[in-house]
Amino acid sequence: MPEKYIGTYEQYKARLLKMKPNIYLHGRKVDRSNGKEGAERDLADWIVGGTYVMKQCYDTANDPRYADVCLAESKIPGMEGAIVNRCTHIHGSKEDLLKKQLMTRLICHRVGGCMQRCMGSDALNALYSVTFDCDQACGTEYHQRLLKYIAHCQKNDLICNCAQTDVKGSRNPKYKRAHMQPDPDQFFHVVEKDADGIGLDGKPCKGIIVRGAKICNSCAPYVDEIIALPTKFMSPDDSDYAVAFALPADWPGLKLMALPGLHHKRKHIDAPWAHIGDVESLTVFDDVFVPYERVFMCGRDHEDVCRYAGYLALMFAHYHRHSYTGCKTAVSEVIASQAALVADVNDIAKEAHVRSKLCDIIQTAELVFAAGQQSAHRAVQFPSGQWVPDEILTNAGRRLAGHNIYHEYEILADLCGGVCASLPTEENFFMEEDNVGALCNKYIVRNPAYSAEDTHRVMRMMEDKLCDAFEGAQAVAGVHGGGSPLMEEITLMSRYDLEELKKIAKYLAGLPGYEECPRYERATNTPRAMLARFDALKAKKA
Repeated sequence: MPEKYIGTYEQYKARLLKMKPNIYLHGRKVDRSNGKEGAERDLADWIVGGTYVMKQCYDTANDPRYADVCLAESKIPGMEGAIVNRCTHIHGSKEDLLKKQLMTRLICHRVGGCMQRCMGSDALNALYSVTFDCDQACGTEYHQRLLKYIAHCQKNDLICNCAQTDVKGSRNPKYKRAHMQPDPDQFFHVVEKDADGIGLDGKPCKGIIVRGAKICNSCAPYVDEIIALPTKFMSPDDSDYAVAFALPADWPGLKLMALPGLHHKRKHIDAPWAHIGDVESLTVFDDVFVPYERVFMCGRDHEDVCRYAGYLALMFAHYHRHSYTGCKTAVSEVIASQAALVADVNDIAKEAHVRSKLCDIIQTAELVFAAGQQSAHRAVQFPSGQWVPDEILTNAGRRLAGHNIYHEYEILADLCGGVCASLPTEENFFMEEDNVGALCNKYIVRNPAYSAEDTHRVMRMMEDKLCDAFEGAQAVAGVHGGGSPLMEEITLMSRYDLEELKKIAKYLAGLPGYEECPRYERATNTPRAMLARFDALKAKKA
C-alpha cells in the first residue's frame, strides 16, 4: 500500500493554535485563538468562518466517496507514489487538470462559494515550470528548492495561500515600472542579499531581506504558509522586485492587517450557510528575512532572472483562472439553486420570466465549466513535465464569469423580493411574549408547500446572500478575483492571432492572394508565449 498523506482539520487547527501572534485586528495584536487556556482554548470567533471552509476541504479529502477527485499520486522526489491531497499536487496530466476542476467545483458547492485552497495549489503549480525554465536558462537552483518545499507541503498537507497583488502606489503612467515609484516599497522587493539570519530549523543561515506589502491576500491569517509571487512584468531595472518565496504565516516580520468576513450570527436556526466566512489581509513584509532554501526567485542572482517575474505572475494567473472555471461555475450553480428555491418559496417558480432568468445563470455556469474542461483537454506538456491548460479558454471562461456575476445577484434579488432586506430579527420568530413569534411565522409564509420555519430559513439565507458585508465582498471578488475582466481581455487579445483569423474574411471577400479558404485551427496558447517574446527581444538587442 502506498503511503497516504492526507491531513485532518484537527491537525490543521492544532497548528494554527501554536502560531505566534502577528495579526492586527481592531487596533490589537492577536493570535489565532480565543485567548483562553486549557480545554477552553479554541480558535477565535472572527476566524472560524474561514477555518470552517478549510474543514470542508479536509473532510472532503478524507471521504472515500470523493477520493477520485480529491486525492492524487505524487511524482515529487521523495514522495513518489504517495497519495496526497490534490490541493498540494502538481498537474502531471490532462486528467489531473480535469480532476482539479471537478474537486474545486465539489468543495465550492459544500461551502456555497470559494474553497480558498485554490490559491496555494495554483501558486505551487505556477512555480513548478517557471523555476524549471529559469534554472535551465540562468543556472539557478530554484527548482530543486521548490521540489523540497512541495514535498514538505504534501507530507504535512499544509494550507498555503498566494500573496501576489502589490499595493502599487501611484498609478500615474510615468511611474509604470516598479523601480520608478516615488516610494520604492510600493512594490515588494529585495533590500539585502546574502543577509545573515535564522532558518526554519532555528540555525544561522544566509538569505535575503524583503520589504513591501501585498493586498487582497485572502485567508492569510489562517493558512500554514504564505507564498509570495511577483505581481507583473519586471524590466532589467526592476531586478530587486523580481522575487518569490514561501514562509510560515507567523514568520518574524510578517504583519497581517486582518479584515474578517462572516455571515450574520444565528441563535436558533443553524445551517451550513451560517458558518461560512473568510478573512482578508493587508500582508506587510517588514524587512523579513527569507532563508535561501525558501527563495524561488531573486533578480539579484542573475541578470536574466528578472524576465521570469512576469512569466511567473502570468502563470499563476493562468492556473488560477483555470481554477475559477470550477469555482465560479459552482458559485453560479449555488446562485441558481438559491434562485430556484426562493422562486419556489415565493410560489412563482412556473412563471416564464422566472425560468428565463434561471436559464441565464445556468447558461453562464455551463459555458464557464465547458471552457475549463476544454482548456484541460487542450493542455500541453512543458519541459518540466507539467501539463498546462489552454490560456485563451481559461481567460474566456473567467471573463464570462466576471461579466455576469452582478447580473446573477440581480436575478436573485429580483426573485427574492425586498423581504430579505426587511426580515424581522431571528429572535422575534421564537418570541412568545405578545404572540410575536407566532405572528412572524404566520405572515412570512408564501407557498403553502413550505412551512413557516423552512420559509424563514430560506429568507435568512437570502438576507446573508444579498444584504451582508461578507457577501458584498464576495460579489466584488467574483468580478476581480484572479484578475479583473480587463486583464483577461488583455490576455485574450494578446494571445489570439487575429491576423491568421482575418485570412478567412480575406478569402470570402475575394482579396488577391486569398483564392483558397485557409484551414484555421487555433493552436494551444500558454504563458510560455511571453517567455518566447522575451527571448526574441533579447536576441534582437544582442
